[in-house]
Amino acid sequence: MASHRRPKQQSRARVTVLTTAAAAAVVLSANAANAAPSEKLSKDQVKAKVDDLYSKAEQASEKYDGAKEKQQKLQKEISTIQDNVARGQQDLNKLRDSLGSLATSQYRSGGIDPSVQLFLSSNPDNFLDKASTLDQLSAQQVDALKKIQDKQRELAQERAQASEKLKDLSATRAQLEQNKNDVQAKLADAQKLLNTLTAKEKQQLADQQQRADRSASSRVDLGNSTPASGLAGAAFAAAQSQIGKPYVYGATGTASYDCSGLTSWAYAQAGASIPRTSQEQATIGTRISSANDLQVGDLVFFYGDIHHVGLYAGNGQVLHAPHTGAVVRYESMADMPFEFGVRV
Repeated sequence: MASHRRPKQQSRARVTVLTTAAAAAVVLSANAANAAPSEKLSKDQVKAKVDDLYSKAEQASEKYDGAKEKQQKLQKEISTIQDNVARGQQDLNKLRDSLGSLATSQYRSGGIDPSVQLFLSSNPDNFLDKASTLDQLSAQQVDALKKIQDKQRELAQERAQASEKLKDLSATRAQLEQNKNDVQAKLADAQKLLNTLTAKEKQQLADQQQRADRSASSRVDLGNSTPASGLAGAAFAAAQSQIGKPYVYGATGTASYDCSGLTSWAYAQAGASIPRTSQEQATIGTRISSANDLQVGDLVFFYGDIHHVGLYAGNGQVLHAPHTGAVVRYESMADMPFEFGVRV
């Protein structure tokens, strides 16, 4: 028999909630449809953000340069230690051969002394400390065994040293890769921002950069400043010969440079070897706190973390490799936060 029970009605509260939710959804949909798209950054805003990314990329670049230099230094040190270990092992083998010759002579004359057999083992250290054993050996054998012991200890120390440096090298290589990725990520982000501009805006920025490069690459008014020394003058002249070369992170010339790559190359041409990175270059020579005391060729450092360096050019100008997208050029020191100078 069919049921005549009336279907249960939804509660008034539930209907109210559903109706309200539906109405809200309609309103939200309408608002979303009518909402303006995300506001596009202006050309100048994009440039400001790109310049900031270039600055951060340069920070990462200096860390990359430091890790690369440390890697090269460790590789040389490890190679030297490994060569020493190889030569030391040859010397040890010769010492053991000479002791074996003594043992052979004993055998021919009536047998090998048991103590000599022990000393011919790979680790004779335990037996050298026993006076009763030493009493049974000739002075020649004792001398040979002590030389073996000393050589074994020396080789053990060098192998341990090499092992530690290899661990350090592995960590340095990992850091190098991280710094490289940081640089590339910042440059990629900068390119993404530039790609949001129209073709006309991109060309305007490119023209602006070219004008800056041309005007700053020409002979500017450097005043009557004199070089700090013959060395500084020679380094500055070398840097001037590279005006117009592009900035490339990690580059040391002569096709391209980063900031510390230019300064280290310039001083190398003058006959002075200075450290590779800006942070290390800041630790040499005589520090000059006031910009008024700077002379041509002095190293000048910028930003709190000292991630940028150039050469003082006189009249408040710096000659430097600025950043990605620019070339080696003159620029006013007022455009960057000056920290201090160094006279090499």
